[in-house]
Amino acid sequence: MDNPALPGDLPSRIRFRHLSCFVAIAQERNLRRAAERLHLSQPAVSKTLGELEALAGVQLVERGRQGARLTAAGEQFLRHAVGVTQALESATAALMGSGEASAPVAHVGALPTVASGLLPQAIAALHAQRPHAGVRLRTGTNAELLAALKAGELDFVVGRMAEPDAMQGLSFALLYAEPLALVVRPEHPLLARPGASASLQAVLDYPLVIATPGTVPRHHTEALFQTHGLRLPTGVTETLSVSVARLLACRSNAVWVTPERAARDDLQHGGLVRLDIATSITKEPVGLLRRSASVPNELASAFMEMLTDLAQAP
Repeated sequence: MDNPALPGDLPSRIRFRHLSCFVAIAQERNLRRAAERLHLSQPAVSKTLGELEALAGVQLVERGRQGARLTAAGEQFLRHAVGVTQALESATAALMGSGEASAPVAHVGALPTVASGLLPQAIAALHAQRPHAGVRLRTGTNAELLAALKAGELDFVVGRMAEPDAMQGLSFALLYAEPLALVVRPEHPLLARPGASASLQAVLDYPLVIATPGTVPRHHTEALFQTHGLRLPTGVTETLSVSVARLLACRSNAVWVTPERAARDDLQHGGLVRLDIATSITKEPVGLLRRSASVPNELASAFMEMLTDLAQAP
């Protein structure tokens, strides 16, 4: 970059339009969508980003056919840009008298298996204490949720630890650790054959419902079969949808390989049965992730405390 601003001069030369443009690009991961969101033309957004990068003297965003991706410097800058834009937006709302008029909303990200397990109970508990508080829940892969968290779209995420590079600027607080479970309907043929339910080899005679590639549950599923000298067959159903996987297990002879808590309610009520197959090697920690550089708002903090209490309950 040419003629970067001197360090002491930089804060006075960066404008809010630079920050809001940069945060919009980080959140949308696409210059065109960022422009639409800001009601600007794409060239105007590109120009504003160029001004910011010229001031910083470093590239913040890589543009390509796959969209816009933050550089390492962009990731670092985003941690602070999000806090500044959110603080100014809150201050503006307070000045306009709208700060107290709108009901508080917690913006939460969660893995699909967590969203169907721990979160419903936590949301019910939150509403019992705070009837007017709202929850806006987003589900997705761990990578998608952490990217949204860094971009300031979420207050916190209930998810898993990621690689060190992906965890920069984030903190992790353990909620629980859970293994995979292989679950079937109570009338499944595996349960009618003594001893067969304890064999992974026997499981391969039936359709499998497993997580999609690139996810931690999928990695552990593959590792579980590999430790028994087996490989996943072709023709499996790959999905992150708990509702689809659950219905397949309930209505067919499919074997659902899932993080244990996702099936807990059905297991407790007898709608599904866990096969007697050891899966302790697949245990994986799940916890609360938030931005290290920011303090969660009061509602988000209270919600995280409820999640922690529920996770630790017997």
